[in-house]
Amino acid sequence: MTNYMYILECANGRFYTGSTNNLPRRLWEHQNDLGAKFTKKHGPVKLVYCEPFDYIEDAFHREKQVQGWSRRKKQALIEINPEYLIEFSKNYTEYGPPVHRLTASELP
Repeated sequence: MTNYMYILECANGRFYTGSTNNLPRRLWEHQNDLGAKFTKKHGPVKLVYCEPFDYIEDAFHREKQVQGWSRRKKQALIEINPEYLIEFSKNYTEYGPPVHRLTASELP
């Protein structure tokens, strides 16, 4: 059985990150207000990204990792822009801020 880490985009543009062993069922639950409180409050939702895993523990670990990311970094993941993932992962207290921080509309 395949397990998934997934990202939903809510009606107001906010992202929700979750994990499941049944993506079609879980998406249906979110779309019918039977999912998380967050998606019930900010719905309706659409699936914008998912990653398959062999084990639910791995999907859950990835969910927790991605939940800690900034919106820009999640958007770079969704839009498959690995170079921006690296840029948005830097510790700016150590390396300083980038010369120009891209907004979501500037991402390719």
